Amino acid sequence: MSRKRDRERLEAMRRLDPDYAGFRGYDSEPSRSGKTPLEAVTCSVCGRKRNVPRGVALEQGKNYVCARCVEGGRAPQGRQPETLTSG
Repeated sequence: MSRKRDRERLEAMRRLDPDYAGFRGYDSEPSRSGKTPLEAVTCSVCGRKRNVPRGVALEQGKNYVCARCVEGGRAPQGRQPETLTSG
C-alpha cells in the first residue's frame, strides 16, 4: 500500500475513534491475555511437543498429557484436562 492510502486510512480511523493510536503490533492486541512464560513439554502419550505455561510444565514434568490426548480418551485413568493448554 502507498503512504497516501495509509495516511487516509489512519485519518478515517481517527475520525471514527479520536483516541485511536494506530496499529501497535499483534503483541498488544486486547484479545491476547498476559504474557505467560511458556515452556516446551513433550506429551507422554502421543510424544508431541506442546507449549504450556511454565507452572504446568514444572508441576507435571515427564507425566504431562496434552489436551488432545485427554479429549480423545487416550490419557491414563485419573488424568484431568489442563484448562490452560491447547491440543
